Amino acid sequence: MSDTVRILGIDPGLRVTGFGILERKGQRLDYVASGCIRTPKGELPERLKSILEGLIEVIAIHDPAEVAIEKVFVNVNPQSTLLLGQARGAAICAAVSRNLPVSEYTALQVKQSVVGNGHAAKEQVQEMVKRLLNLTGIPQADAADGLACAICHAHAGSLSYRMGRRT
Repeated sequence: MSDTVRILGIDPGLRVTGFGILERKGQRLDYVASGCIRTPKGELPERLKSILEGLIEVIAIHDPAEVAIEKVFVNVNPQSTLLLGQARGAAICAAVSRNLPVSEYTALQVKQSVVGNGHAAKEQVQEMVKRLLNLTGIPQADAADGLACAICHAHAGSLSYRMGRRT
């Protein structure tokens, strides 16, 4: 039985949804791919469709076994929170339409796992993602957040596996 697991991390956003794919091989994390799905300006349904179709394509190409997604936090602006929640829903639908298990992590959990500080700046997350995955350059911010979510899940899944509760 292989202990290699391919993980898709998603940082949902209505304008830009970042994603990152890595493989956890025992304790090692290997970069597979990352990028951003940029939605067109315009009506909400078309933007959500763009996120859904973009992630379905990413899943079809890279065949992850597990998905990790960042939870929505409550913004000062309730309308922004609602819109972000809808983008997140489109991302979750892409995963569950392919029968993939979805795990959810707060931004605090992701940053704590990757940087060691739950209140780290975006630049710190980008730099640590680069270091942890031995990348030659710093990934774009939204893609780095997707990779960070996958790293967080890999660490959580690895701990569960060692404790005998495979995720």
